Amino acid sequence: MNYIILTGRLTADPILRYTPTGVPVLGFTLAVDRRSRTPEGEREADFIDIVVWRKQAEICANYLRKGRLVGVEGRLEISKFQGSDGQVHRKPRVIAYRVEFLDSRPREGEEAPPEEIHTFDEDAFIDDISQKIDIDLGEDI
Repeated sequence: MNYIILTGRLTADPILRYTPTGVPVLGFTLAVDRRSRTPEGEREADFIDIVVWRKQAEICANYLRKGRLVGVEGRLEISKFQGSDGQVHRKPRVIAYRVEFLDSRPREGEEAPPEEIHTFDEDAFIDDISQKIDIDLGEDI
């Protein structure tokens, strides 16, 4: 089974492109906080490339901007390519099935005040989802 759920913020404005046959494809990078912290107490994050196709790509292009909080459901894809150095490289990315906007969109030219930005409680989510799908998380998580 290859299924991923991520929640994070866009690191930059998304880029909408079209294939030679006219199919919309959107790409963006999502900053996803890790549960762990550095020894200094700061959050660590992973930066994950996301690809969205077709109508959903166009909708996302209209509403997503840098800093927006989104949830992404999809699958992990590892593409292989040969670099100019002759080495084979692997590039992971998530092919999104669904993108959900998790914060309210500010009006044109206006930034959302900090009190309107909703945060994602990862611990509560893990507890909730583990009960719904009846899994034992153990003590490792």
